[in-house]
Amino acid sequence: MASILSPAPGNVGVVRSIDDKIYVGLRPLSTRTYVAVARGSKARPFAVVRASSEKEVSVKSSGLSIEECEAAAVAGKFPDPPPLYRPQGPKGTPVVQPLPLSRRPRRNRKSPALRAAFQETTLSPSNFVHPLFIHEGEEDVPIGAMPGCFRLGWRHGLLEEVYKARDVGVNSFVLFPKIPDALKSQTGDEAYNDNGLVPRAIRLLKDKYPDIVIYTDVALDPYSSDGHDGIVREDGVIMNDETVHQLCRQAVSQARAGADVVSPSDMMDGRILAIRMALDAEGFQDVSIMSYTAKYASAFYGPFREALDSNPRFGDKKTYQMNPANYREALVETEADEAEGADILLVKPGLPYLDIIRLLRDNSSLPIAAYQVSGEYSMIKAGGVLKMIDEEKVMMESLLCLRRAGADIILTYFARQAASVLCGMKGN
Repeated sequence: MASILSPAPGNVGVVRSIDDKIYVGLRPLSTRTYVAVARGSKARPFAVVRASSEKEVSVKSSGLSIEECEAAAVAGKFPDPPPLYRPQGPKGTPVVQPLPLSRRPRRNRKSPALRAAFQETTLSPSNFVHPLFIHEGEEDVPIGAMPGCFRLGWRHGLLEEVYKARDVGVNSFVLFPKIPDALKSQTGDEAYNDNGLVPRAIRLLKDKYPDIVIYTDVALDPYSSDGHDGIVREDGVIMNDETVHQLCRQAVSQARAGADVVSPSDMMDGRILAIRMALDAEGFQDVSIMSYTAKYASAFYGPFREALDSNPRFGDKKTYQMNPANYREALVETEADEAEGADILLVKPGLPYLDIIRLLRDNSSLPIAAYQVSGEYSMIKAGGVLKMIDEEKVMMESLLCLRRAGADIILTYFARQAASVLCGMKGN
């Protein structure tokens, strides 16, 4: 049945079917109607739709005409206003003279309506990118260090999770693969296998849900037998330019499968320009690059590495990821990524690095992303389980703080749960 959107009194839209029945949210509406008559057309009904579910207040009419009401107003024939009542403080409250303040900021916080009107930062499901772990198996495997998260079977569990997330308004997803050890190598060649796990998952998702946005991770650590983001030389040094060559092949493979945004998380020098040139050379000018611009060598990544079994087999990642003590260095990375053609700049981790998010926001006109990483997620989950904090309130506050700091989008494992709360549903 075809429907059109018609304006009704009060600037509220109502859905009117071509058979002239009035519907609001698929339910017939039986309120009073008005008739709008256009010259040369039949009268058609318009419904008055209330903006809330409150019942109409019954007010007894005086039966007076407008002229009689105006005459009564001129004559002042109205009862006196009630005496002014000021609520009193508890017994023992000191009596003081009001402070001579010209500004009292609390005035703008005194009611829910005012607080909502002046709220500077908003949070929406469209701000979320939902990270999803996938594996070759059929079953969904729970991740011990990340309650509520699973390694999803790419054929079924992945589709089901995306379906549930879309149902609450989340339409952006980033994929992280758990690669079988037998496919890992020192050079990470499986990363650019066109029939590998990630390309297969992308094709499946795009076939089922063509309108979603798919982000991919560009790095070698899930595919490396050494567990590092790049190729490891015999003396333990991470080889930069040779790794970038592999990353370019990986990004092109992901774009070929249908990825919308490729996301280099490796922190190799020069990789953004090289990937941009590789994508353009293969005809993927419309594929975006989200650069992990300020990715710190953080202790907050532990649960994630358990999820993918991608811990370094030796050493650490401090020669390519940033020092947590450094602030200005983020500007160096920002300037380089902008110049090389990045479309989005990401800060990782999120909440402990709000100052870095604000730094990038103040120094770049590009969209800023923040990654609320596994350690942040797991701490909130653990605190909630132990009843030390209100999980839902802390979850929502943490996401709002990331937005307030300047993030346009947030990669968060809370994406579906938070979106459910924003939709008025119980978070799950």
